Amino acid sequence: MKKLFAVFVLLGVVTILVVACSGSSSSGGSSSGNYTVHLTDVNFAQSSVTIPKGSTITLVDDSSALHIIANGSWVNGSPQSMQESGAPAVNNVQVTGNGSQTIGPFNTPGTYHLYCTVHPGMNLTILVQ
Repeated sequence: MKKLFAVFVLLGVVTILVVACSGSSSSGGSSSGNYTVHLTDVNFAQSSVTIPKGSTITLVDDSSALHIIANGSWVNGSPQSMQESGAPAVNNVQVTGNGSQTIGPFNTPGTYHLYCTVHPGMNLTILVQ
């Protein structure tokens, strides 16, 4: 009886882990055209995301840190603000305190860059297909 109970507990734990892991992907994929990118205290949880044309990205702050997001990237320790042709304008979008902000839609295929003006080296590359 104890072995049977242990097997059921183990199967329950495995099921929970499978469900939890299948809820996220390396690209933050979504069937609704909205992709999630998580932010840690000082970085994007992933450095790049690939999305289809017409999609949006929701930035989710998993910490209490303030992030100010803009078009551009950190290059050799210096912020490089830039508005890339075809990219939605992102100018000082604040994400903080476990909050979220949606960026987009990204309607033109290409490679785009966002960065946090507060945290050196905090870059996100968006590949739109």
